[in-house]
Amino acid sequence: MKVTINPTTCVASENCSLIAPRVFANREEDDGFVSVIDAHPPRSEWAAAREARDLCPSATIWIEEDADDTDPSEGAHG
Repeated sequence: MKVTINPTTCVASENCSLIAPRVFANREEDDGFVSVIDAHPPRSEWAAAREARDLCPSATIWIEEDADDTDPSEGAHG
């Protein structure tokens, strides 16, 4: 998994850092706009990173996934 952001679209909602604080930060010195703390988070953070992407109101977060990055439990849901 590789996490990237588009800083020009961020609206500083801070959802991402609340949902995935080990992956994203909304720092005061950046006026609350998102930065990536860990562009290649461990598997334990993947679900939170995906949720942050899905809940981002400005679609600022992008996640690139390899074939081996899929969570086997996700396939069981549908």
